[in-house]
Amino acid sequence: MGFYAGPVISLIVIIVVAWLLLKKVYPHAVLLAAGLLMLVLAFTFKFELPPIKEPTGFFGFDLFRYIKESFGKINAKVGLMIMAIGGFVAYIDKIGASNVLVNLAMKPLAVFKKYPNIAAIFVIPIGQLLFITIPSAAGLGLLLMASVYPILIRLGVSKLSAVSVITAGTAFGVGPASAITASAVSIAGENGILYFINKQIPLIIPLNIVFMVCYFFTNRYFDKKDGKTKKNIPVKLEKKTDAPLIYAIIPVFPLILLIVFSELFSIFSQKITLDTTTAMFISLFVAMLFEWVRLRSLKKVLESLKVFWNGMGNIFKTVVTLIIAADIFAKGLIALGFIDGLVLMSQNMGFGYVGIGIVMTVVIYLAAMMMGSGNAAFFAFGPLIPDIAVKFGIQSSSILLPMNLAASMGRTVSPVAGVIIAVSEIAGVSTLGIVKRNFIPIGIALIFLLILHFI
Repeated sequence: MGFYAGPVISLIVIIVVAWLLLKKVYPHAVLLAAGLLMLVLAFTFKFELPPIKEPTGFFGFDLFRYIKESFGKINAKVGLMIMAIGGFVAYIDKIGASNVLVNLAMKPLAVFKKYPNIAAIFVIPIGQLLFITIPSAAGLGLLLMASVYPILIRLGVSKLSAVSVITAGTAFGVGPASAITASAVSIAGENGILYFINKQIPLIIPLNIVFMVCYFFTNRYFDKKDGKTKKNIPVKLEKKTDAPLIYAIIPVFPLILLIVFSELFSIFSQKITLDTTTAMFISLFVAMLFEWVRLRSLKKVLESLKVFWNGMGNIFKTVVTLIIAADIFAKGLIALGFIDGLVLMSQNMGFGYVGIGIVMTVVIYLAAMMMGSGNAAFFAFGPLIPDIAVKFGIQSSSILLPMNLAASMGRTVSPVAGVIIAVSEIAGVSTLGIVKRNFIPIGIALIFLLILHFI
């Protein structure tokens, strides 16, 4: 087989996978089957296969050995981290801490009662701040629909404008609690909190400003085009909670721990290091102590731990298994020379790492749009980057960082994304209507991201 045969086969498989995902076929099965198929094709056409720590001696069995090793590798590292995050998010939602934080964060909007369109765009940075500590796009979207959406409607903001800015607040998956960021940090071998502070924050601040400006003018244009009136009927969505105000600190407690005990500070004479997973477990027990003081029932508090374990289990069966399937998919792409093909194409076009960085960022953005999941897109293509970085003699994070942001941005313009479907059903608007409002601001922000990072 010629050099280009492998990349061409890979591209055909990617197109078929994209088509199946658009047809809403179960993504875990699609990615796993496609990865195994590419490994079989690589073996058949005598391409170099990814190494196995303990080969069985028979390729047919080695295929399943790849799956076993992916389970072991991922569960021991990023999988456990993401499960701990998922369990903690489920727990703080159960005890009402998420609602307290969201309600508190939305109070500043009262200042803009006379300026509804300005109030609407300020939801974006507030939502982004919340998304750092509540890293579930659909979960945060629903919380914002229950708290800020009725406020915006009463102010006179149209339904589509309101839901568009709410979904925009989940457009950047950043911070140590983000599954995409956790994966990026694991792949790049970097410190999570330093990656967040030194690399993500300098990008998302200007990107949020671009968002606010773009959404202001885009929504104003579409509202005029759609003939929006201010006779919106408020929707009663507020989820009441009897959790005290101090509970607002619980969702941000892991972030506080990670920052205080990071390399940014030297508060203690003895060096203390803290990883994200440990911070989540510490924060869980702090939350349980809060609950014990509030409920005065040790039995109820101990029983509430089931919520955490169930949250971990739900994340395992949805996100972690998706990472494993995507890891096999990535192995198949590597085996067929997809990486080498991209590198050669970039070199022939004379772009170097900048060219391939832009290509991979756009590819992952489009993949997230089709899959409706930033996680799925990043988990499929993120593991390919270290090999590319080595070939160009650069740090993996140089390409992973814009891919990290593009993956979550792509989800925001996907009509099959969980967050888009969830908020559209509550607001009674179409998913395509939301995507139409999001498409221009997200597209402009993507171009701005590429210019800001690569040029």
